[in-house]
Amino acid sequence: MKGITFLLFFALGITSFIFSQDNKSNVNPNQIIINAKPQPISVDAASTAVIVVDMQNDFGSKGGMFDRAGVNISIIQKVITPIAKVIEAARKVGIKIIYLKLGFHEDLSDDGNEEFRRAHHLAVVGDTIDAPNGSTSRILIRDTWNTDIVSELKPQPDDIVIYKTRYSGFYKTDLDSILKQSGKKNLIIIGCTTSTCVESTVRDAMFRNYSSVVLEDCTAEPVGYGLSRSNHEASILLIQRRLGWVSSSDEFIRATTLPSNEAIKKQF
Repeated sequence: MKGITFLLFFALGITSFIFSQDNKSNVNPNQIIINAKPQPISVDAASTAVIVVDMQNDFGSKGGMFDRAGVNISIIQKVITPIAKVIEAARKVGIKIIYLKLGFHEDLSDDGNEEFRRAHHLAVVGDTIDAPNGSTSRILIRDTWNTDIVSELKPQPDDIVIYKTRYSGFYKTDLDSILKQSGKKNLIIIGCTTSTCVESTVRDAMFRNYSSVVLEDCTAEPVGYGLSRSNHEASILLIQRRLGWVSSSDEFIRATTLPSNEAIKKQF
């Protein structure tokens, strides 16, 4: 009887060991587990892209549209450093970086409804200004200082830069086709502003079956800042509850710098 019991436990042990090794052999070496809300999410570096939303001079630099309108851009400038760290970490593990920029053609033919612009204080779009770098520039016009990405986050040659004409990065752009053609399913979304262009892009991403992770400390929203509950906080809560996942720059960087599959190996 003792011999049978011993053989039984021995067989179970061998089976457990084989199962464990088999699971380890199936682990994807490119897998990244990000601690997030409502729960951790596992993404594959090869199928993930970082989407940098509207981190351009018109919104985040002195002399840009927001600054000229009296908007407190320090809130946006504060997220530049964590965004730069996230981009650096993503590049190290081979995650594609895609920049979105809000910008219109010189003749404003793609700017939409003039009445809407007036009602929402956007009548300055297209105005000519003297930019801080000494150039003659125009507000929210493509290929000018105003729509350049802030200098601290300057795109690299291998990055993708996409102009958009509405809040969402998916509206009448090539973003969806670029993501699909390159096999991207997971999006790390950062930038400004949280409740407008970031949230709009996250919504459209969800409608197209992408999994979006918004890094809260890498997004900013001047509208409603300082209220008992800000627009930024409301959008972050909505994204966490209904549209995707919410995490932070520290958690993303930690996930990309952990030894390969360490979090998964701890399960065995």
